[in-house]
Parts: sequence; structure tokens; C-alpha cells
Amino acid sequence: MTSLDSNVARRRTFAIISHPDAGKTTLTEKLLLFGGAIQLAGAVKARGEQRRAHSDWMKVERERGISVASSVMTFDYQDHTFNLLDTPGHEDFSEDTYRVLTAVDSAVMVIDAAKGIEEQTRKLFEVCRLRDVPIMTFVNKMDREARDPFDILDEIEQSLALDVTPGSWPIGMGKNFLGVYDLFKDRLVLMERSKGEMPDEGESCSGLDDPKLDRMLPSWAVDKLREEVEMARGLCPEFDMEAYRAGTMTPVFFGSAVNNFGVREMLQALGEVAPPPRPQPTAGRTVAPDEDKVSGFVFKIQANMDPKHRDRIAFMRMCSGHFKRGMKLKHVRSGKQVNMHNPVMFLAQDRELAEEAFAGDIIGVPNHGNLRIGDALTEGEDLRFTGIPSFAPEMLQKVRPEDPLKAKHLGRALWQIAEEGAARVFKPRFGSDWIVGVVGSLQFDVLADRIRTEYDVPVRFEPTTLYTARWVSCEDAQAFKKFQDSYNQALAEDHDGDLVFLARNAWHLDRAGEDFPALKFHKTKEHA
Repeated sequence: MTSLDSNVARRRTFAIISHPDAGKTTLTEKLLLFGGAIQLAGAVKARGEQRRAHSDWMKVERERGISVASSVMTFDYQDHTFNLLDTPGHEDFSEDTYRVLTAVDSAVMVIDAAKGIEEQTRKLFEVCRLRDVPIMTFVNKMDREARDPFDILDEIEQSLALDVTPGSWPIGMGKNFLGVYDLFKDRLVLMERSKGEMPDEGESCSGLDDPKLDRMLPSWAVDKLREEVEMARGLCPEFDMEAYRAGTMTPVFFGSAVNNFGVREMLQALGEVAPPPRPQPTAGRTVAPDEDKVSGFVFKIQANMDPKHRDRIAFMRMCSGHFKRGMKLKHVRSGKQVNMHNPVMFLAQDRELAEEAFAGDIIGVPNHGNLRIGDALTEGEDLRFTGIPSFAPEMLQKVRPEDPLKAKHLGRALWQIAEEGAARVFKPRFGSDWIVGVVGSLQFDVLADRIRTEYDVPVRFEPTTLYTARWVSCEDAQAFKKFQDSYNQALAEDHDGDLVFLARNAWHLDRAGEDFPALKFHKTKEHA
């Protein structure tokens, strides 16, 4: 195996998806703890104040206690390099999550043991299914009163149409939660209720009949464990690597992230069974991860990660080749060369220079607005990676600066935010107002806060009578011009200069479609 092959083979790039409050950020932090990436978990009290979770670094996230931007964290554990992409759980920020799922090879679905599968989890799962992303499930909060494990397995199987197989089995729940039995490795792992320390590796057993279990567990617990595991093995299929990697089976692990518990078993399974970097589709061909030439695509732009420097970082998923710092890569959209002097690897907000990277790795490319979501960087080949979506917004509002003299500054701020993909920004052909479109209303609060703090432009968002926005295209140039003349007052351009139809209501949208049947009105747009 060549050095390139072996480096690609040890990478595991995965996202964590869940409903808000299922414990995703806590799990992220505990994974980093196992990887040695952080010494203290966020739940550990330091100087009497709760430390802020490592992956939630934006000011607005700290104030609201939710994740709204996706963070990237790279760490090593045992023989693998993990690239973990944390995603916003809040549905108002689902578009960022959809794009992150284009950059990963597998996902971990976190479920609250008391609540089971919630609405946002289901939506994110559907996106994974569209891309055949393999999913591992972590049932969290077993240290609280929870639903019966068989109920949870049944719900996953019925509502997500997945085969389920337990990777570990819980021993009790709530106050009586004693630990788990690792079914993949035949190990008993008992829980000590210490939130900051690492649990021990557990006790190896020669199956569930091992007398060790009778010595280490109360009789009620060992009897129940043997009975339930026998039932689970009778009801659930055995783990099948091919079915898991095809996205039709999920191994399920039980634990309590806040107590550091059950996390190691899942992380070890990720290393052993999750897929290494997968081939990536482009408009012309599929790019294999072990190709010699470097290629990658931008799936996210984040501005002002460092408030002291107005920086803009493009997050690039490496798709092939052995990247080295200092390389020159072709920016396919513009045809220009980009000098990769200061690429970075991430540990949430912390970063260090990336001397090298391989397929599956996520590197940050500092830039001044020349890179956009969907852009490809290659060693010369004109590739266009496909499947990176942009969605028509469901809510539209006007935005105005409180100080009219800052209108130009506002325009610049909005354009940068649009290039990040944090919102859609439209400049109507009539009037001086900017129209901002988002998926969920909480985004307006976040945007107002960001524009004020990052760009020093206090703004007001105001309701509009607009119903929706659609990108417009037409192969018939004459019909296209006629449409623009007829509906000029309802037209705007987005930050890419693409034409957008701003409909006042459903009738307005339908009417435009009837008047101009040759036109196409698009709900999504591929980043190109």
C-alpha cells in the first residue's frame, strides 16, 4: 500500500446530526476528549464558571446556547484521523447542515433516549438517505429516565425504514443505569458518575455467560442483560458492513455523553467500520480519493472567525491527491491560480497551519471573497463537483441601516454574508431596499446581530408582502426578454448576478408560469 493509499484509508470524515437538545454538542466535546484534542470537557466547571463548549464559538451561539454554524474538528484516535463536522441542530439553520452533508462520508445520528426520533432528526436523515450516507446511531441520556431500548430500536426501524443492530446494550436506565455491554467487542463497561474523567476500557468477557458478569453486576441486572441481549439478537439482524455502508443498516450504541459514557465504543466502531473517503461526483466523471492529483471543493465560507482580523475562510473538502502547503491550485471558476500559503486545519475556533492533507480532510483557505461555495480547486483539471445545493428562502424581509449614510457598508456586509451561504440576498431592480431571504426566522436575529457586531452597521429587518423567491432560467432568449419586460418590478438579482423572481403570493407565481410556459422557476440552485 502506498503512502497515499494508507493515509486515505485511515481517514474518517463524519457529521453529527440531531434534533436540538439531544446532546450533540456534548457528544462532540467528549469525542474530542477521547481524541486528546482537549484536556477538559465543557461540562467541567472551571473557576466556578461553566466553560463554553468547544464547538460553539460564535457570539450569538454562546448567548443562545445553540449551534448555528457548522464547526470542523480534526483529531487522531488510535490508528485513525477523524474529521468531525458538527452541524446546527436548529431547523432554522438547516441549509448549512445540508451543505455539510455533501462533505462527509458518514454520519452519527444522536437521539434523546426519552424522546426518540424528533422532527429535525427525520429531516436530516432524509438528506443522508438522498446521498446514501452510512449512519451510526447514538442513543443519548440513558442516565435519565428513558424509553425501553426495544421501543427505540423499533421506532428507528419503522419510521426511518432502516435495519437496526445493537452495537452495545444498556444495563438499566436513569438512576439505575449501570453501564453498557459492548456487543461488538464482548466487553462490560461500567459507569462511574464522574463527568470529567475518562471511563476505563471495561472488562473483556468471553460472552454473556462469563461468570465475571455475575460478580460485577447485581443479579437483577445480569439476568435482565442476558435476557434482553438474547431477545435483541433474535429480533435484529447481525451487523452487515455492506448494508451499513450502503446506508440501509444502522448500528445503535447506548450511552450518556455528559458522563463520558458509551462514547468510546461508538468512536472505536467508527474507526473500524465507517467508510474511508468516498469517490466524489463531478459533472464529467467521478473523482477517486487515491488519484495522484489534488482536487477539492468549497462547501462553506465563514467570515470573521477571528474578530480581530476581517478574515474569510473557505472550508474545502479534499477529494484526491496529496496536498502540501505552498502548492498552487487552479480556481476552476475563474481560471486563476491560487497560492496555498496559509491553509489551516481546525479544532473548532483554534487552528494551525496545514502542512499536508489527504482526501477526506477539511482544510481552511483564507481568502478575500474570491472563493465561493461550490468552487473547485484542482491541479489543473476543469472539474465541477455536483450536488452542493442552494435553497430558495421561505421567509423574505427588507433590511435597512439605522443610519442611512451606512447604506453602502450594509450592501458590502450583505454581499459577504450571501457568499458565505448564511442567507440569500437580493437586489431588486426597483427601489433601494435590499431583500434578505432565510429558511427560518431565527436567522434574521442572528444576521442583525452579526451585521451590527462584525460590520458596525446597526440594522432593522422589516416585513415584506413577498411570498417566495425563485431562480429563473429559459432557453428561449426572446421569451426570456419578454418575461423580464412584463415582470420587471418583481425581479431581482442574487449575489452571483442570477435572475430571481420575487412572487407576492402563490397566484402571482402560478400566473407567471402560465404566462411564460417556456420559463423554469427553480426552488434550488446548484453552486457552480
